[in-house]
Amino acid sequence: MTQASVKSSVVAPPGAAVDHQKRNWIVATCAVGGAGVAAVAVPFVSTFQPSERAKAAGAAVEVDISAIKPGEKLTVEWRGKPVWIFRRTPEQLDALTKAEDQLADPKSERKQSELTPVYARNINRSIKPEVMVAVGICTHLGCSPVDKFQPGAQPSVPDDWHGGFLCPCHGSTFDMAGRVYKNKPAPDNLEVPPHMYLSETRLLIGEDKKA
Repeated sequence: MTQASVKSSVVAPPGAAVDHQKRNWIVATCAVGGAGVAAVAVPFVSTFQPSERAKAAGAAVEVDISAIKPGEKLTVEWRGKPVWIFRRTPEQLDALTKAEDQLADPKSERKQSELTPVYARNINRSIKPEVMVAVGICTHLGCSPVDKFQPGAQPSVPDDWHGGFLCPCHGSTFDMAGRVYKNKPAPDNLEVPPHMYLSETRLLIGEDKKA
């Protein structure tokens, strides 16, 4: 009998086979048990952070506006929308009265403007005159307007332009308060989201219970 045939005829002791099977069973059981622990642990971890569903549903967003200088704009996301926080200069505030006769809805009185918060139904469309808070989405087809803060004649805006925003898609123009000009594709002013001040430098977008 050759050495190879001797090896092929050797049979493992019964005890060894049982130990091997037991080991496989223990490994499999541990793996399943570990997966079960992980599945239980994840929901507890996720409760410490807002879920994506909660964010999409409109969870309020707190913003520090202390670093925004006059003439600067900060964009944050709320409900998947870009929200502009713009600190207007004294000159930009003064310009709000100069083009009212050219605006379609200067006082946010249209029926479509009923969703505008009461505290934003003024010439500034804001709680604080110098701080504008608006959704940066054109009310025509949902494009995003661009900044046109520089006053004066320039492409795509009137020669007596006082500064504001231009929707490059179809030419709608808005003043420094987000009010739409007459005879433009956009039917309404830019949306003003619910918001309130938690302090002089902290703004909460999405809630206005104290406003």
